[in-house]
Amino acid sequence: MTNERFAPDPSLSRAEMESLQHDIAENATFADDLDVTPEDVWRGDAVVAGVDQAFLTDSDPEQAVSAVVVTRGDEVIERTHAVTELSIPYVPGLLAFREGGPILAALETLDAEPDLYLYDGSGRIHLREAGLATHMGVVTDTPSIGVAKSLLCGEPREPVDALAEGERVPIEADERVTAPSGTVIGYAYQSRQYPESRRINPLYVSPGHRVSAATAVDLVAACGGEYKLPEPTRLADAYADEVKRKEQS
Repeated sequence: MTNERFAPDPSLSRAEMESLQHDIAENATFADDLDVTPEDVWRGDAVVAGVDQAFLTDSDPEQAVSAVVVTRGDEVIERTHAVTELSIPYVPGLLAFREGGPILAALETLDAEPDLYLYDGSGRIHLREAGLATHMGVVTDTPSIGVAKSLLCGEPREPVDALAEGERVPIEADERVTAPSGTVIGYAYQSRQYPESRRINPLYVSPGHRVSAATAVDLVAACGGEYKLPEPTRLADAYADEVKRKEQS
């Protein structure tokens, strides 16, 4: 852990958590400061980590399975995980204080040194510009991107309910977001699409740390795969479920 003072502490009050998120946003870099490009990812010349979680809701206390899958192109070069207790319930906007500690526990077991991390959650698309991907990115000082399945805040520049595969629409800060109104804080990205009778929703991609919004969506697109999620995140999701099944057996 590089920046321990930003570590998510679930014992904080809500006001203290929100104050810490303001500090994290001030220390986040929403501009490109990384050693790889989307072309590097597409060619398989970059090491990318997907991070996702599953939950053992029948345990007491509830536990998180935090999974990390590291890829280089089509090759999986490492899989690791941690199973840790959860101490607080989910609160919208404060996800990192519930799941951040378990994720950091999994990251500490990594042998690989990824060039880029993809998190299942938001980055700058967040009320205080400090979603899970931003929080983890600042704590570890690593290039990070949030890939969310729903939009927490912000306003799409145009409708997103009929996007073709590959289309992207900027998400702008609105009055709920601390960024100046109109700031592009991420993108709706239609990674995959089916015929009219079976349409799927876009992903919401936003910079976590050391990546710009435009580059973040280019990097996610370069990760490719046959499914809606970028391949590193999809593999982490599947691995988390695999570990969960073993823990429950």
